[in-house]
Amino acid sequence: MTRPVTSAKLSPLASLIFFSRWLQLPLYLGLILAQCVYVFHFWVELIDLIGAAIGNEAALKHILDAVASGGVRPTKLTETTIMLVVLGLIDVVMISNLLIMVIIGGYETFVSRLGLDGHPDQPEWLSHVNASVLKVKLAMAIIGISSIHLLKTFINAANYESKVVLAQTGIHVVFLLSALAIAHCDQIMTRTAQAGSKH
Repeated sequence: MTRPVTSAKLSPLASLIFFSRWLQLPLYLGLILAQCVYVFHFWVELIDLIGAAIGNEAALKHILDAVASGGVRPTKLTETTIMLVVLGLIDVVMISNLLIMVIIGGYETFVSRLGLDGHPDQPEWLSHVNASVLKVKLAMAIIGISSIHLLKTFINAANYESKVVLAQTGIHVVFLLSALAIAHCDQIMTRTAQAGSKH
């Protein structure tokens, strides 16, 4: 017969330190507000793209100004212009996904359990999330966002100086190497923990 697990009584100082994790709650609530801003921005850009496609002059001007990037401004809605706007929308979605991972994963890992076990909409990655897994997933999300930015630069390369393109490529390579290093360290730590549990 197993005894029920009882929590040990914490000292006042330990209770205060442990309770301080709730100071992170306003930060996660702030990220939720940032998510709302991204949703609003997404719909503004999408409505402008649809408006430009059906001939709305104000929407077309906004779209063309957005993709000019300080270089030669397009004069009409072209396939390249549409592609740049759509990549911008994908960029917003990927950053939004990153925010969700930080909000849900961070809260679950560092603040309090969400109690989503058995919930039909529980994210698959949340069932085994910890600080190490969260770091790897965030690194992969950042690489995805960097890839979208780099693709936008390559498509619109005529409006950028070569040193800007090279700098963005170099930064992307650094992100890739950093993610590989994080994943490798995580793999080493997992193997060490498994080896220790066997002894």
